[in-house]
Amino acid sequence: MNEILIVYYSSGGATHELARMVARGVDSVTNASAKLRTVPRVSAVSEAVESDIPSDGPPYASPDDLKNCAGLILGSPVRFGNMAAPLKYFIDQTSNIWLSGGLSGKPAGVFTSGGSLHGGQESTLLSMMLPLFHHGMILSGIPYSEGALFATQGGGTPYGASHVGGALNDREVDSEEKSLAIALGRRVAELAVKLRS
Repeated sequence: MNEILIVYYSSGGATHELARMVARGVDSVTNASAKLRTVPRVSAVSEAVESDIPSDGPPYASPDDLKNCAGLILGSPVRFGNMAAPLKYFIDQTSNIWLSGGLSGKPAGVFTSGGSLHGGQESTLLSMMLPLFHHGMILSGIPYSEGALFATQGGGTPYGASHVGGALNDREVDSEEKSLAIALGRRVAELAVKLRS
């Protein structure tokens, strides 16, 4: 079985919902399965630590999750056009995996959620891609053969799945955004299966 690791941080729930849709896409591919993992919050207080187990949602990602995956999909809310600090902090801990080439040659993708239509979704997606390139991963976006890219009135880009939450962050993930997140998961899983066969 080709396990596709989906590592994300979500503060308002929309990125979590996208992660669920990405996992649905992964699980739709024969010989592929999704493994959802999150990352703990970071604190400006250096003594603050999170519990080893989150109070709800999936478990926290570990270096072993990365070493054992057949593909990786990262997700983060938009933070001034960049990935959120908790996800960046997790990625910054992966030097040993980078040195060993543990992710090299594996497929990857990215997804995000932000408040406004032009609020930095694409630059956030690109910011998550940069460390994946350094790891030697094979990046996949969403091709325009996915009709929802033309139909969407909210999120969704060729760089990866996205969601526009609105000024009050109260806009639900719509059908096109869900469809594109599913397509991203399916695409990365299909690549992983092909690369390992």
